[in-house]
Amino acid sequence: MRVSAPRRHRPRLEIIPFIDVMFFLLATFMMVSLAMVKNAGVAVQLPKAQTSGSEERKEQEVTLTVTDKGEVYFDHDKVSTAELPGKLAALKAEVGSEKAKVFLNSDRKATFDNVVGVLDEIRKQGITRIAIQTEKREKAP
Repeated sequence: MRVSAPRRHRPRLEIIPFIDVMFFLLATFMMVSLAMVKNAGVAVQLPKAQTSGSEERKEQEVTLTVTDKGEVYFDHDKVSTAELPGKLAALKAEVGSEKAKVFLNSDRKATFDNVVGVLDEIRKQGITRIAIQTEKREKAP
């Protein structure tokens, strides 16, 4: 009878669990990144539009909000219509008219007159980069 020497097994590297862990980390990173996008505006019910898209926010951007009661907010600070030109002029002076960008959002129940008044004031200050925020509307059947 012949006695054979014990066989030495080479260690195996299992790659499937490694791929699972990497996909989990990638998905976690993506979810955390999406949660980090800040909205400086006041919470209102935005109107819906089919062409609605998301914009990336930067430091030189502000959000002007018109509520259903006609109140105007500059980011989270409530301002009167008399204070609005000064705030917009300060923004323009700080970053320049080419870089200044204003996100205009309003409650869907806000009067058109109030929203157009704020939009007119933005244009009077020479700020031309204006985005009107909306929610994505589902397509009609």
